[in-house]
Amino acid sequence: MCGIVGIISKHDVVEKIVSGLEMLEYRGYDSAGVAVIDQDGVIDRVRAVGKLQNLKSALNDQPIKGFIGIGHTRWATHGKATVANSHPILSKTVCVVHNGIIENCKELKFELQKDGYQFLTDTDTEVVAHLLQQQLDRGKSPREAFRYMLATVSGTYAFAVLFESSPHTLFVARRRSPLVLGFGEDICVASDTTALSGLSQEVIYLDDNEYAEISLSSVEIFNGNYELIKKDKVPIPESTIHTGKGGYDYYMLKEIMEQGSTLRHTMQHLSIPDNLFDDVSRILILACGTSYYAGMTARYWFEEYLHIPTDVEIASEYRYRKAIVQPNTLVVVITQSGETIDTLEALDYVRSNYNCRVLAISNVKNSAVSRMADYILYTDTGTEVGVASTKTFTAQLAVLASMAVHNNEFLLRELRNMPLLIEEVLSMQAQIKSLASSIVDVNSVLFLGRSSLYPIALEGALKLKEVSYIHAEGFAAGEIKHGPIALIDDTVPVICLCPYDSMFEKMSSNIQVALARGKRMLILTDAEGATRLPGEITKLIVPSVHPVFSALLYVVPLQMLAYYTALMRGNDVDKPRNLAKSVTVE
Repeated sequence: MCGIVGIISKHDVVEKIVSGLEMLEYRGYDSAGVAVIDQDGVIDRVRAVGKLQNLKSALNDQPIKGFIGIGHTRWATHGKATVANSHPILSKTVCVVHNGIIENCKELKFELQKDGYQFLTDTDTEVVAHLLQQQLDRGKSPREAFRYMLATVSGTYAFAVLFESSPHTLFVARRRSPLVLGFGEDICVASDTTALSGLSQEVIYLDDNEYAEISLSSVEIFNGNYELIKKDKVPIPESTIHTGKGGYDYYMLKEIMEQGSTLRHTMQHLSIPDNLFDDVSRILILACGTSYYAGMTARYWFEEYLHIPTDVEIASEYRYRKAIVQPNTLVVVITQSGETIDTLEALDYVRSNYNCRVLAISNVKNSAVSRMADYILYTDTGTEVGVASTKTFTAQLAVLASMAVHNNEFLLRELRNMPLLIEEVLSMQAQIKSLASSIVDVNSVLFLGRSSLYPIALEGALKLKEVSYIHAEGFAAGEIKHGPIALIDDTVPVICLCPYDSMFEKMSSNIQVALARGKRMLILTDAEGATRLPGEITKLIVPSVHPVFSALLYVVPLQMLAYYTALMRGNDVDKPRNLAKSVTVE
């Protein structure tokens, strides 16, 4: 989580830092702050709790100016969202912004307190600031202090540090948290390339355990042994250039409505490696959150069309249970950002203990996962700003479906027709908005699905709870008799995914069971299914689709339903409470 921006320029950097933070606010919006070294060589900073607009107001009241500065938008880990806990964190003549977790902060804090350093925040980052200051107080140079700190702290981090004693140099480092250097008129650093749109034309991606000392006249990059290394600049990817809301009120709706075009783009640029499944006897999918549900959906496809046993694991749990990877396993990791810490750690576990091939599916070029994988398939949807994943989820499904049916020309043609069907659903916006009004005041919603629509029920429930804050649960429809049916009464809407396919009769039976215990039901079905279901049930009739790809179609109205429900409840759908777009801390 959290977003970092740092800039060195011949001109004032404050406005540019704030603009960069706007591009990163989806990483965290508990608080934000900016610090600069002013014309007197003194660190000056302004911080504010809440969204970035509050920082802008604070800067209007207390303007600061400098040619070198750092900024931060925070998702709180250690310590509540208060001004004191907001970054940048200061210790006399040192200022730090940090994304990650310092795992030995308690031990370091104890030693620093014994040495007389007073702690004014609840953050783990403050130990970094005081540790750097301690080394300066002992006569060390900024370079020596920074290297000592890197050798002393454990955990994950992206750092950007200002030293008053080195007023023209920015010190940055990363370990398991993304950081990229940008080059244009100014020299920049940011958590991802989105923040560099309009500021930089070329970038350098730092790898784990690398650090850099940056000034307008030079950029020196060092490896984990503090040896000077050379890294090539690459053009900033077009897919990360921020295009704004495009006339929509919220990014989430813009990104929902883009799904026809983003699917076309993804499939046009997709090429499945010819040897991908050679000698593969098992597939292991590792992912978190929405990406995990994409993996669950793919399991149905892989086993039916590739005839390869497939396991799907929650990455955040996987490496802690001493899992066993069988020989000839293809490991598939799915991560929208390519930097999801739980997924990277699970992949590290597999790489460290087993010899197997790895395929990564990501939306971000040159992300950490792309450097760890043997194969990389991109979803190519452009930047997804809304915290709740929409267009990247359907693109992930399209990539996974393409893998499953890559040798079946008929199904590939059906898959290439999906954008048109999705655009038909998107044209039903007014009808879905009306349905949202019927659930806006409820306390709980149940979603039911079978086969590959079971993970879509889970995803529908996740979307609703993410942005509307209504409690929602997804279930395999056949499981409701094993406990969840106790939740159904006349106050609990039940949303069922029921296309006319091989599971229709079973799903119809589940619907009758639920209907006997509650009256609030919404059925998503097609024209044929609608004629075979009770007339009194509310239905949303979507286009008929090949059963293999129903998951791709049926998730779209659920996204839109969540969006309008949240909007009617007065929520900020782009920045739901307590959430951030990219999970880079465990």
